[in-house]
Amino acid sequence: MSSVHPGSQMASSEYTGGGDGTPAYDEAFPSGWIIFAGSMLMVIGILNGIYGIAAISNSVFFVNDARYVFSDLNTWGWILLVTGALQVLTAFGIWIGNQYAVWAGVFFAGINAIVQLLMIPAYPFLSLALFAVDILVIYGLAVHGGRQRA
Repeated sequence: MSSVHPGSQMASSEYTGGGDGTPAYDEAFPSGWIIFAGSMLMVIGILNGIYGIAAISNSVFFVNDARYVFSDLNTWGWILLVTGALQVLTAFGIWIGNQYAVWAGVFFAGINAIVQLLMIPAYPFLSLALFAVDILVIYGLAVHGGRQRA
């Protein structure tokens, strides 16, 4: 026996993306993960810009006499500044819905995660917190999808 009522017919293409070209997901509305990932990428980009400027100007914010894996604090400041600017631009692209910006966001969040692990000598706890947010951004962008039609 079927539990479908006689007067209501359900088109399977609404749910499966059938042969009639109807997508299973409504791509007009970004999912919550996309909005979250774009927002966090924007926040991290702004913070990286601020920390990059602080590192370039030899601010007292950073730990004194820290030894870095590669180069010095001034070099890492420039890396953070450039990465932050690219992350802010990518966040706007994610909000617009550009598919290339989504993958660029995954790339820049991955690069920033590596940079934050290498910056642990400068600011240990903040670096680990930003690393965790980068992992959430990568997850949000990698598994995003539109809302499934009901």
